[in-house]
Amino acid sequence: MAFKSFFTLLLIHICLFVSLCYAEDPTSHQEFEFSYITASPLGVPQQVIAINGKFPGPIINVTTNNNVIVNVRNKLDENLLITWAGIQQRRSSWQDGVLGTNCPIPPKWNWTYNFQVKDQIGSFFYFPSLNLQRASGGYGGFIINPRAIIPLPFATPDGDITILIGDWYTKNHTALRKTLDAGKDLGIPNGVLINGKGPYQYNTTLVPDGIDYETIDVHPGKTYRLRVHNVGVSTTLNFRIQNHNLLLAESEGSYTVQQNYTSLDIHVGQSYSFLVTMDQNASSDYYIVASARFVNASHWTRVTGVGILHYSNSKGKAAGPLPDAPSDEFDKTFSMNQARSIRWNVSASGARPNPQGSFRYGSINVTEVYVLKNKPPVVINGKHRTTLSGISFVNPATPIRLADQYKLKGVYKLDFPTRPLTGAPKMETSVINATFRGFIEIILQNNDTKMQSYHVDGYAFFVVGMDYGEWTENSRGTYNKWDGIAPVDNSGSTSVGTFFPFTGSAGNSRVYPGAWTAILISLDNVGIWNIRAENLDSWYLGQETYMRVVNPEATNKTELPIPDNALFCGALSKLQKPEDISSAASITVKQSKVFFTLLLIICTLIPIFH
Repeated sequence: MAFKSFFTLLLIHICLFVSLCYAEDPTSHQEFEFSYITASPLGVPQQVIAINGKFPGPIINVTTNNNVIVNVRNKLDENLLITWAGIQQRRSSWQDGVLGTNCPIPPKWNWTYNFQVKDQIGSFFYFPSLNLQRASGGYGGFIINPRAIIPLPFATPDGDITILIGDWYTKNHTALRKTLDAGKDLGIPNGVLINGKGPYQYNTTLVPDGIDYETIDVHPGKTYRLRVHNVGVSTTLNFRIQNHNLLLAESEGSYTVQQNYTSLDIHVGQSYSFLVTMDQNASSDYYIVASARFVNASHWTRVTGVGILHYSNSKGKAAGPLPDAPSDEFDKTFSMNQARSIRWNVSASGARPNPQGSFRYGSINVTEVYVLKNKPPVVINGKHRTTLSGISFVNPATPIRLADQYKLKGVYKLDFPTRPLTGAPKMETSVINATFRGFIEIILQNNDTKMQSYHVDGYAFFVVGMDYGEWTENSRGTYNKWDGIAPVDNSGSTSVGTFFPFTGSAGNSRVYPGAWTAILISLDNVGIWNIRAENLDSWYLGQETYMRVVNPEATNKTELPIPDNALFCGALSKLQKPEDISSAASITVKQSKVFFTLLLIICTLIPIFH
């Protein structure tokens, strides 16, 4: 009898534990197996990176504050890391999936990512971050829905559709790497894919027979949310749907002022949500188009992705010419003005009940100002390289975050310049020494001849200005704000008045050739955070750095401890255990739901047997 009472008491304690676990934010479990498959998206058989045998990979669909567990099995023949573009990894740069924070997952190994999508909503995507691998696939959409108590700033759409667009080469990423390593340009892409598929045969001369194309099925009178991501290599794409307006509603986690566009330029790495109402007569199907921008159209006619929007009552196939793209090949003013027209919706609720714009900065003390300038590729020590402010970044053998954790010296330098170097460019592991709880102003100056977009991990930021020419201190007078900006005071801080930015962004900003873009970031997220060119060729050749944000008082409240399953490499490789270190995590991902479900069943039976 005593044993029975003890056993019952034990079960009650277990049930209480289980109930507490389930009371926490829900967890989404994913199993991702990365492998090569042979596919022919442009009619030419080639090696493609698939996830669970499919290209593109699965869409991760979660809700604000959910925990996300992704067990990654690497069946490629080279190292692998997955990064989650736009996911801020609050307090946990350990999960960011870039070489500054993580050792790569070796072939035949698996590693489990475990992070929370804290206080975020919106449309994002994930992709492999090493060695141009994204040029061969391995990417997929990532949706964060608002909690039920948070209203959408628009009527609930009748459907939710993810569209992944991007330029595409019929050479795989290893061949493209060899081209760059040889000091050559990648050249004109072979086409544009829409959701991993080639173009509809809108022109028999340009598009061969037998190409599998994307078809999106819709119903008349319904409104759909289209989440469009440019996951390509280096080409800005103009997105449009024949005879349909694109009502822009969200940009990478920030709701925008809703306004209609007939087409929108989407730069590499960018994501937008459109509300599209099916208000046409469906006399035929309609073209979905993603075409290259800022290029010689006569040479790039094949670099056009074409899909089909198919109404359920459609009376025939799409035919005739494609809808026109903007005709400003050599004048990018239209595109910049379009970008400036995208405004932050300050009255809409984001991930929290309060409006996005309710966080007023008042008088902002900008503690740091960095001008990051890129130029056309240069030769450094006999190597073809790209630079930021005269420095071509060299990834260390030991990740920066691990070097800090184990107090290793000489892995990197905290000497990234606030202004571009005036001497010869150099190859260095040079990092920005940022101030925790400071406020940094970054000017992205593009002195190259091609479009660039840049990404900052770990943060959302405010795009406050952009213009052509060289940025100067006087350029602050053109920022989108209410009050003026005072001169820099003796403390090195600049006072910035309350402003309405063009838009908030989850880490991506476009920079036009011969122009600059200014962004402001509140440095409230401790970690090592990557700043990189989104164009894969520029990134691969060294156009990146990291921002080191450290709390002088180490606490789990501002940064989580190193994960139990952390991988070790470089100077710390002796700490690495055998490959099976992550097998337990893999089992947990597969079986935890079953385990907890059984425990809950036992809990419900306690009153019966007691």
